[in-house]
Amino acid sequence: MTSEQANAAAYWKANVRLITWSLIIWALVSYGFAMILRPMVAGISVGGSDLGFWFAQQGSILFFIGLIFHYAWRLNKLDKEFGVEE
Repeated sequence: MTSEQANAAAYWKANVRLITWSLIIWALVSYGFAMILRPMVAGISVGGSDLGFWFAQQGSILFFIGLIFHYAWRLNKLDKEFGVEE
């Protein structure tokens, strides 16, 4: 394996790790807070409704948008680190 191939393999390994953690966090927020943990956070009021309902209706979407920006920021850092930026 050449140095370029090793660099490409390390880049994709880091990229897949970033994607995996992003999906885990997304699933935890979307399913965890909105569905599974809803009874635990039901007593906390946000915007006139309980926190579980807020996560199900708006919070998980807003969090997902933030996660997209975080992924883009981290991927740009990875691109610079591995020398594949545009």
